[in-house]
Amino acid sequence: MSEYQEIERRMKKTCESLITQLATIRAGRANAAVLDQISVEYYGTPTPVQQLATVATPDPRSLLITPWDRSALKPLEKAIQTSDLGINPQNDGKALRLVFPPLTEERRKDLVKQTKKYGEEAKVAIRNIRRDGIEKLKKQQKASEITEDDYKQAEKDVQKLTDDYIKELDKICANKEKELTEI
Repeated sequence: MSEYQEIERRMKKTCESLITQLATIRAGRANAAVLDQISVEYYGTPTPVQQLATVATPDPRSLLITPWDRSALKPLEKAIQTSDLGINPQNDGKALRLVFPPLTEERRKDLVKQTKKYGEEAKVAIRNIRRDGIEKLKKQQKASEITEDDYKQAEKDVQKLTDDYIKELDKICANKEKELTEI
């Protein structure tokens, strides 16, 4: 795999990571992805919610979490309460119901700020990948593995790739912000 392909692979992975991170931000509608970051203390082991229960969406504003093992109900409830979801689960003895209230204007603004923060972190990661890649190319040029012309061209290619991925990150964040500000 060439250096360029490695840089592109790492940048693509950063974009995918941002998409995963943004999926955990709830946008007023019920989305099972908000549970992805929550792990439940189950028999002494932190376990993802999806490995303990079935998650269903009975209506647009609620999630129904039905554990396969009833003894996991209390730990599930506790994990959701201590998470930063801001939703109190309703326990009926068999399942947990999460009702997503409509977002307030203030909460929407907080979520947009959080989205921008995640976007900035992803951009920093992309720039770090660019810097690392250019340093490797410089070393190759110093070691006479590539010519100066090849180095200059590769540097331009890496910069173009960086610009493209930063535009992609901006687009991903803009879509999430639009989703958050929709009423």
